[in-house]
Amino acid sequence: MRISAVIITLNEEANLARCIASLQGIADEVVVVDSYSQDNTRAIAESFPDVKFYSQKWLGYAGQKNHANSLSSYDTILSIDADEVLSKELQNSVKEIKKEVENKNRVFEVSRLTNYCGHWIRHCGWYPDRKIRIFDRRSVRWQGDFVHETLSLPQEVEIIRLKGDLLHYSYKNASDHVKQFDKFTTLTAMEANKKGKNVRLIGLMMRPKWKFIRDFVFKLGFLDGYAGYRVCKMSSFATFLKYAKLKELNENDNTDKQN
Repeated sequence: MRISAVIITLNEEANLARCIASLQGIADEVVVVDSYSQDNTRAIAESFPDVKFYSQKWLGYAGQKNHANSLSSYDTILSIDADEVLSKELQNSVKEIKKEVENKNRVFEVSRLTNYCGHWIRHCGWYPDRKIRIFDRRSVRWQGDFVHETLSLPQEVEIIRLKGDLLHYSYKNASDHVKQFDKFTTLTAMEANKKGKNVRLIGLMMRPKWKFIRDFVFKLGFLDGYAGYRVCKMSSFATFLKYAKLKELNENDNTDKQN
């Protein structure tokens, strides 16, 4: 089995080299599809001889990833984000499955371990963050309009869990985290509003509180110390922001209908 590693990028000069380096000797090619970055992303990608670099106007998360998959030379895709790295154990697992014959109805799942502001988070509901990342593009496609893209899988699919972690280098500091969840809560609220979802005041008040209690207490976030507290507090606020933005969209729609 030969594997194409696929990465979509936008201004990823801080992460990309580390990601591609972890794929050396593992993937048979690396495909990078970039949304016209303004930093050194392209130069970094092209410094690796096995990288095929393409520029593509943003098509949405699912659309961009499907387009990138279509540019690959091989049907088996290893989908990885620029801020992710294959651990040594996961590299060995991928080497082992490459000895097998391609199977369109088989996918491979990994556990993602996130580094938050220099700390590895093993609780808070963040680990193991299981993701299907190796699949056959002939039977599996990305789907989703705004964010939270998911994989459309064959009806009879075999999911195999690989040993080793996919290391995710997420937020460098609190400001970075706030910037990102401001972006993603907007997209999530737009997606929910498009589906006709509404939020009541009681939900807006209680969901963030429950989110913190669930992640910090029941999902043992306190075992991650101060970093765990920050993760849970930020996640709670992101939950509030998502529903606050959804409520604004609901109210705007109601106003438009009245006019």
